[in-house]
Amino acid sequence: MGLFETDRSAQRLPVSLITGFLGSGKTTLLNRLLRRDDMKDSAVIINEYGEVSLDHLLVERVDGEVAVLASGCICCTIRSDLEQTLRDLLVKRDRGEIPPFRRILVETTGLADPAPIVQLLLNNPLVSHFLRLDTIVTTVDAVNASHQLDRQYEAVKQVALADRLLITKRDLVDDVGLLELRLRQLNPGARIETVDHGEIDPAQLFGAGLIDPEKKRIDVARWLNEHAFAEPHAHAGHSHHDRHAHHDHDHHDHDASITSFMLAFDEPLDWMAVTHWLAHLRNARGADLLRVKGILNLHGEAAPVVIHGVHHVFHPPVALAAWPDSDRRSRIVFITRGISRSDVLELWRAVRAAA
Repeated sequence: MGLFETDRSAQRLPVSLITGFLGSGKTTLLNRLLRRDDMKDSAVIINEYGEVSLDHLLVERVDGEVAVLASGCICCTIRSDLEQTLRDLLVKRDRGEIPPFRRILVETTGLADPAPIVQLLLNNPLVSHFLRLDTIVTTVDAVNASHQLDRQYEAVKQVALADRLLITKRDLVDDVGLLELRLRQLNPGARIETVDHGEIDPAQLFGAGLIDPEKKRIDVARWLNEHAFAEPHAHAGHSHHDRHAHHDHDHHDHDASITSFMLAFDEPLDWMAVTHWLAHLRNARGADLLRVKGILNLHGEAAPVVIHGVHHVFHPPVALAAWPDSDRRSRIVFITRGISRSDVLELWRAVRAAA
């Protein structure tokens, strides 16, 4: 049909987002990462009002906003607009004004909702033509997380959108079992790690995008986080699991309605029906559509088509070169707030009936 652009993810620079609530260890993590030999070809963008300074690592100012760190990494601050900051970095690199870099790390402020940055990377042509979203990393303070998740929806949002959850300050608490349970219920697809003073192998942290950096190929199963869904062969239109966030009298309503589920369809889907379905979801409940990731088997398409969205904003659908394995089902992962699996399926059936 020729409706979809060809996937060129491997040609675009990966951008990873490091988020987490105030004092949860984002900058400590960055400091440790940027000292590693295998991270020397990185650019890091931090907020101008970062909680902890990276200044002790600075050795050379390139201009008013960009500096070269002792490790060889590039560091700059978001002084106005992230889109402009990203574009300026790429221009300076292409002109040879700063050392080359192969990845970008963006540290958000502790109170930031990460969704707008994800949306920028998904669907801003001035950025997404050159860059691709890789991993969303969220640091979680073992001491204060329960309190923060009870009272701050930003903290819940940071956890719900993450690909990697890093529990920090583990040495200050006796047990993190209940915290891990709550995190898994909020986001069953994210990998949870415990870190000591920001020490972690970057290979365990990054590479959550569609491209597997080690295997240098498409890895749909990993990208969809299918390890979080136990049933391997669901019937058409049925999810592997429907995970609702735990809620009891000690928890605030912030995470009570966060839900994660996957729909799998055995038969090829009609693209126009899928388009109308997702458009209805975005228009009616976009604010509660936290993240959608899927691979589709469509009528008339020999290869799968990938969709990825956050709230109202979706990346233009991308056609992969070929199916990565023998599984030809359409599979779509939803992370939502107050939208159940049955709500989504009911809308799908209504769209199909109206077609």
